[in-house]
Amino acid sequence: MPQLTALHIHPLKSAYRLSPESARVEPWGLVGDRRWMLVDERGKAYTQRENPGIGRFKVLPGEDGSLAVTGPDGARLVVPAPSSAAGAEVVKADIFGSVFEAALANAEAQRWFAERLPGVRLLHLDNPLARAVSPDYAESGETVSMADGFPLLLASTDSLAALNELIAAEYPGDEVKGAALPMERFRPNLVISGAEAWAEDGWRRIRVGELTFRVAKPCGRCVITTTDQETGERFQEPLRTLAKYRRFGKRLVFGQNLVPERPEGVTGDLLGTVRIGDEVTVLEEGPRPVPDQR
Repeated sequence: MPQLTALHIHPLKSAYRLSPESARVEPWGLVGDRRWMLVDERGKAYTQRENPGIGRFKVLPGEDGSLAVTGPDGARLVVPAPSSAAGAEVVKADIFGSVFEAALANAEAQRWFAERLPGVRLLHLDNPLARAVSPDYAESGETVSMADGFPLLLASTDSLAALNELIAAEYPGDEVKGAALPMERFRPNLVISGAEAWAEDGWRRIRVGELTFRVAKPCGRCVITTTDQETGERFQEPLRTLAKYRRFGKRLVFGQNLVPERPEGVTGDLLGTVRIGDEVTVLEEGPRPVPDQR
């Protein structure tokens, strides 16, 4: 039976990950995941798409909602969580056309980031109800953090192994270009092992430990997957190979977007906890889409 084998939380969107043994789950994602974000002067999300170096900023959330940041230069900063209820300035933010309101971090944080990433501002999503999941895939009232579009992303080590075999076959004899990619390139929240490669394409609803999740849609991949999360260097893969073997219409797919379901009798923000070692049970399946032939 498949199991949960890794967990990743990204407190600051596009920054370095945390990999805990367990994580609490809220309706809008893992607790602490992507509640902070950098934006440009227009309020648009500023991520590794624009600057791969953002991945080298390391962050640690505090129990009070604050964020401790260490820059690539070793400089450190602790940012209190701004609150609109306490008078923090609220501004418009934009993630791929999804426009919502978020609280502006204090002036010290703005200066610190602007010195290292000119033109950016730091925002905090103090109201997790502010941003709805895409209406094409959402059920009533579902919201999301400052993730690209959905509360959680699931990826399979078995599918990654299959993808790495395809990549290696594209570069026979070239150990550098054909080298296996690590899962961290795909920045998932839940990593599972023990399923058939690409089995998740047909999943519609799953249970992970004590919680259930609706599989909303496959995850279309972007240039961030080509970025070494340790160094910020960019390469051709995996997009080159995904375009050949995992193209579905306009999307190059790896992983599945999830929406957590509220357990019966559970009220409030905390739905439950997922833990490494949890069994993964497929509750509903559908037909697996067939990749476009290129």
